[in-house]
Amino acid sequence: MANHRMKDLRGSDRRNFLRLMGVAGAAFALERSKLLNFISDEGGSAMADEAGCASVNRSVHMVAGNGSFGWYQLLWPHIAIAQADNPTFAYHATAATTLFYQGDKMMAYAPEAPWVVGGVPTRPVTAFMSGKNETHELTPKSQNVAGNASMLATVAAIQRQQPVLLPVIGVGPVALGVAPGAPAVATVPTGAAMVDLFNSSASQATLALQENKNLYETYYKAILGLREAAGRPTWARQLDVTKKAANLLSRNLASQLQPTQADLDAYGVGTLPAAISNGVTKEQLTNIGRSLITAARAFKLGLTNCVMIATTDVGTGDDVFTDPHKAFNNMAQLQATVQVFGQIFNAFYADLALSPDPTCSAQTLDKSVVFTAHGDTPKTPRQTAAWPDGTEGDSNWIYVMGGGYIKNGWYGGINADGSIVGFDPETGADVAGKQSILTTSPACAAVAWAVAKGNKAKVEEFYKPSIAGITNKV
Repeated sequence: MANHRMKDLRGSDRRNFLRLMGVAGAAFALERSKLLNFISDEGGSAMADEAGCASVNRSVHMVAGNGSFGWYQLLWPHIAIAQADNPTFAYHATAATTLFYQGDKMMAYAPEAPWVVGGVPTRPVTAFMSGKNETHELTPKSQNVAGNASMLATVAAIQRQQPVLLPVIGVGPVALGVAPGAPAVATVPTGAAMVDLFNSSASQATLALQENKNLYETYYKAILGLREAAGRPTWARQLDVTKKAANLLSRNLASQLQPTQADLDAYGVGTLPAAISNGVTKEQLTNIGRSLITAARAFKLGLTNCVMIATTDVGTGDDVFTDPHKAFNNMAQLQATVQVFGQIFNAFYADLALSPDPTCSAQTLDKSVVFTAHGDTPKTPRQTAAWPDGTEGDSNWIYVMGGGYIKNGWYGGINADGSIVGFDPETGADVAGKQSILTTSPACAAVAWAVAKGNKAKVEEFYKPSIAGITNKV
């Protein structure tokens, strides 16, 4: 029988109680499963669910190969480049229209950058000098946590604490890489094809009749219910996967995952701006929008933890979008393209904000999805003419929206005179002349930190040196 004094705790009292119970459980070396069982018995299943919220975040990764990463620095330019107001620099806006926001460090937001309201970032972004220039690499490989452990595979390995049907989905030409404990990736060519991953053949043939669908799911869950432990919160998470699998067999998820015209319009890809005339640009922007719409729905249904989306095309060569050497030749199209990027990312998180987290009813999904963008080459920020692939000091970088787990702002950067700046991961301080390849591991470890919700022990399975200067304790 539940203890009503515990069950009736609300607000800060409830949160403090759960924190203290966690400390007490650790002090007595009590297994987490037994602790959750006690909380369930004494405070009710709702309190146990709150204590048992997923210990990891989900993530979306934009992987920009073949030079398409250049588009992202038009959203979040280097500080010195945006401040210079130099028309020969690869930045389309002016210093007057750019938001220079002083957070943990200074960050520059273009007028089209997402997650900015009233001159204040609602989801602050971090830029780390990280990796190396990999010009014309379709699936960039230099963003690694340590040794052979790639950032993406490390993130996916950490996320395995939260069981789902498809741990990682890749859209387009993406490579997960390797890391201890990383799952396999389910790859599809386009955002539209993501829906087919969840189109159960059983639901279309064996269980074609509605009564059969319902009967199958009912029988399966009834069998699970016979287990003495089936109602315990410690079993609920594991059994949830098999219940979802049974539910997936008993119905076709296409209608729940398929973008509607209203979705496409909200994401800015229903009808693209007239200024965008390039066919590949239209195709790629639409694919990104569709991919994120379906990703949001897959997160809502608890079907996946990680979605990787390629923002490039195969074999298009020197194109306005895929390898945008010619992007600055048509400023109207460039500005419209950047505007659509911002609208897509805004709509994605607005979509997530409308849905409860399926693993934690106390918060909405937007609070548990980390965002990153990286690529083979961001192209030089110091020249618009033919927008060269080479970067100062062979530099590269990565953008992260870490949900508060990472300090925000530019860490390192490129100056107007072409000199490069790195950073000290232990203090966060700038280090003049430090190459980006030297800060790759701590930058990628910071992404892992955000996905692990600041669980130091989990991150140290992959990277042990201090990253205290670029992360937040939560």
